[in-house]
Amino acid sequence: MFNRQSFAKNEYMLNGSFKKKGYDWWWHSFTAINKKTKEEKPFYIEFFIINPSLSPDKVILGQNEENKKRKLRPSYLMVNVGTWGDNHKQLHRFYPLNEVEITKRPIEIKTNECYLSESETYGEVDVKNPSKDMMSDEGKIKWNLKIKKDIAWNVGYGTSGLLRTLKAFEMYWHAQGMKTYFEGTIEFNDEEYEVNKETCYGYADKNWGSDFTSPWVWLSSCHFKRRETGEELQNTVFDVGGGAPKVFGIRLKRKLLGGYYIEGKCIEMNFSKFISNPCKTTFNSTEDDEKIYWEVIQTNRKHKVEVTVECLKKDMLNINYEAPSGEKKHNRLWNGGNGVGTLKVYKKHHKEYILEEDLLMDHIGCEYGEFDK
Repeated sequence: MFNRQSFAKNEYMLNGSFKKKGYDWWWHSFTAINKKTKEEKPFYIEFFIINPSLSPDKVILGQNEENKKRKLRPSYLMVNVGTWGDNHKQLHRFYPLNEVEITKRPIEIKTNECYLSESETYGEVDVKNPSKDMMSDEGKIKWNLKIKKDIAWNVGYGTSGLLRTLKAFEMYWHAQGMKTYFEGTIEFNDEEYEVNKETCYGYADKNWGSDFTSPWVWLSSCHFKRRETGEELQNTVFDVGGGAPKVFGIRLKRKLLGGYYIEGKCIEMNFSKFISNPCKTTFNSTEDDEKIYWEVIQTNRKHKVEVTVECLKKDMLNINYEAPSGEKKHNRLWNGGNGVGTLKVYKKHHKEYILEEDLLMDHIGCEYGEFDK
């Protein structure tokens, strides 16, 4: 379902068993312009909560060696901010949950320094001499942004009220703003940047659950032009995510969710709609010394969509998360914000596919990783 935001799916989800074994995060990514050089630089801002009821008064870092010996699992709010490209960074600031004000719906998270709502975020993360268990680089980012979520993708049955209540899935996903406008300022290591709605190419979603998926795939962009004419498309966005979902303890075969919104035309590839709109997906990710590559092909009764993406490793992060169990299962989770690629859309005519759209895209958010063997 496109253009249908859900404050219920974007709310704070750590209730029931998820209070002691669960995570919930809100992700925002966008491109900013250096005020002096006019160069582009992509950034992200994430509010990540894990196991809130285990240690509300004190931050517990799961990668701390003493905590590992005592079998203490992580518990905190982590404000995770960063940037891709030259001098890429990920910076982590931690809070005990008793120092955090949370409004469930619409979501609002507030500390003394950092704030997030559906329409605004501001804060500062300044990391000096980080310890290994912080999983953080050294640096400073300060931001103040307005948020307007323009196009949503509500992924349907898998995040329905019943399946959320039953906690059926190990990892849930909701894209409240697969196309989002950001406006404001951001500072990174004493450089000032402007964020404008026309050039931010913004994105906002959330994930929650009791564990992560492997493989882990995410691709999204809202900056397109037609290959043949060079015409820029102002109302187009795509979003692909998933890997190998686990439902009621059973791991499914490799599957992805795909949402394609092309100048008002909606195409959905959703494995959970196996009766109303069955689809088939094949995907692959490879790498060489310089780049990570993604290839996704999805078909349903009416369309076939082909996506290819590549991103330079030197511009990417191996982004760090620890699971509610305290394990750090993903140690090569490649994460980027300036991928480039192509998107082709075919319409099915009898038994043949006729090319409808041949698009070039950039400013692609991209992610791929698998658990350590």
